[in-house]
Amino acid sequence: MSEFKYLTTELAVASQLSVADVQAAKDAGFNTIINNRPDNEEPGQPRNEQISRAASELGLDFHYLPVISGQLLDSNVREFKKLLPQLRWPVLMFCRSGTRCTHLWALSQTGELPAEQICASASAAGYDLEALLPRIRQQQEQ
Repeated sequence: MSEFKYLTTELAVASQLSVADVQAAKDAGFNTIINNRPDNEEPGQPRNEQISRAASELGLDFHYLPVISGQLLDSNVREFKKLLPQLRWPVLMFCRSGTRCTHLWALSQTGELPAEQICASASAAGYDLEALLPRIRQQQEQ
């Protein structure tokens, strides 16, 4: 079972979900799941379509926004920001460890929240954004 780590009261991240974890997500009150992990990243990981089908069968919204590990692009952030207003909250995002999801959320919040608040929220959930902080600050200056 993947642990849900809250970045806000309405948004949590998790490591790779199994099909059984989708039921746990519904039981925890999530309305939407976002998969940020590409298929075939490692042997044996559940395929996106398996998780999507399980979410659909439980009445959850599901979105697939794959981000390649270590290659979070500005286009990924734009796509996520475009999706945000359409989501049914609360939302659960997952990837291999939750880090990509946290970074994606953090970059989507530049201009919305102060860098210190973004970092504090991530830190409270167990994620260190120190390496991402220069990029956050750079985007806030634009």
